[in-house]
Amino acid sequence: MSNNKEILETVGLDNASDEEVGDNHISTSVETPMKEDAFKLNDDQKIEIIQEHFRAIMETLGLDTRDESLRGTPYRVAKMYVKEIFRGLNPVNKPVAKKFSNKYEYNDMVLEKNIRVSSFCEHHFLPFIGKAHVAYISSGKVIGLSKINRIVDHYSRRPQVQERLTLQIADELEHVLESEDIAVFIESKHFCVSMRGIQDSASSTITTEFRGAFKQNEIKQRFIDFIRTETEM
Repeated sequence: MSNNKEILETVGLDNASDEEVGDNHISTSVETPMKEDAFKLNDDQKIEIIQEHFRAIMETLGLDTRDESLRGTPYRVAKMYVKEIFRGLNPVNKPVAKKFSNKYEYNDMVLEKNIRVSSFCEHHFLPFIGKAHVAYISSGKVIGLSKINRIVDHYSRRPQVQERLTLQIADELEHVLESEDIAVFIESKHFCVSMRGIQDSASSTITTEFRGAFKQNEIKQRFIDFIRTETEM
C-alpha cells in the first residue's frame, strides 16, 4: 500500500499546503487512517486530553469556559467523541456477527432496508446522515438481521468518507457471510455541503457497491426496485 507522501506525489500535491490538500479531499486507503499507537491510551485518558484541547479551542474562539453554561462543554464533547460518535474507531466495540447454518435453504436475496447512517465527514468533522440498504445472498450461512444494522453503525461511528464507509461495510459482510454476493447502497446528506461552502441543503450523495451475483443486471435491478418500494408496517 502506498503511503500518504507517495499518494500526494502521484496527484501532484506533495508540496501543497494543508488547505490545498484538504480542498482536494485525498483518500489514502479503504482502511481508516490510524496511528500505530492508536490504542495506547484508554478511553478515560483520551477524554481527559480531548477535554483540555477542546477547552483551548473554545477559549481561542473567545468563549468564556468559566461560564456556568459552557463550563461542562469540553468534557461533554470529549466524552461524546470517545464513547459515542467515534466509538467505531476502537476494534473492541466491533459487533460479533455469529453465523448460523442456512438449514431452511433459503437461497434468494436478504435485504435490510432503511438502516440509519450517522457519521462524520473526516475532512470537516461535520455530520453526514442518511440511510443504508444492504443485501446478500447466502452461500450457506446467515446472520441475525440486527447484526447488519450493527455493522453499518460500527463503521459509521468514526470520521469517514462515504465511499470508504460503503466499501468497509461490504468488506465486513463478505468476510462474515463468506459470500461475495453483497450489495450496499447509501444515500446521505452531508452537513459540510449544507452548512459551509456551497451551502446546498437540497442535494444528497449516493454511493454503491455491488459484488458477486449483484453485478448481474437482473439481480441488481431487483435490489434497486426493492429499496424503492414503499412498505407500510
